Amino acid sequence: MSDLEEARAEVREYRMKELADAAGITVRTVRFYRERGLIPPPRREGRIAWYDSHHLARLRTIAALLERGHTLTGIADLATAFDSGRDVGEVLGLGEPTEETPVRLTPEELADHFEGEVTAENLATALELGYLATDGDDLVHISRRLLDVSAAMVRAGVPLSAVFEAAREIRAHADALAELFATTLRTHATGTPPETLRPLAKSVVDAELSMAMDRRLRNKPDHPSS
Repeated sequence: MSDLEEARAEVREYRMKELADAAGITVRTVRFYRERGLIPPPRREGRIAWYDSHHLARLRTIAALLERGHTLTGIADLATAFDSGRDVGEVLGLGEPTEETPVRLTPEELADHFEGEVTAENLATALELGYLATDGDDLVHISRRLLDVSAAMVRAGVPLSAVFEAAREIRAHADALAELFATTLRTHATGTPPETLRPLAKSVVDAELSMAMDRRLRNKPDHPSS
């Protein structure tokens, strides 16, 4: 069996009643979701509409998000943002060197990481910044470390939109620092392997940021007396 035939074999097709049964909902609900644009149109063969495993995954995601308090309107907006996201290969630059570990997430798992903060606007921002990419019915976060830190900040009370605002500035400064280190190495250490730059740069930035945080914490303003 060829790779193409195997891929087709993995994608099972369903008639509407079969899809509804597999998702644990009624045919009327499937029809309603289709009319609202919550699931993509089926493949048509004459008068028969064929749905596949991607439709089933989307229906299960809708059910999970509804359980987490999302409205159908909100889910529709999320689906639109999701469908407009860039492919994981485009975002991650597959084959490029990186120390970061990508994380595969279902939409409901993402909602669990950022409870109450996974809005269509925030999802679109994450996709635009390249923190998230799409891969079939899943999302991929580019960095386990960034995912964990941003989720911790949200749990501490920082709105996800504010996390993204800070991230834009941090990225700009990080790009400038990377360019500074790269230029210094190219100018003064032409015989040094480029891969040695990363640990040196990280050590300097980590130490300088640590000392800057020390200064901030030492000089923090006194709380006003009650």
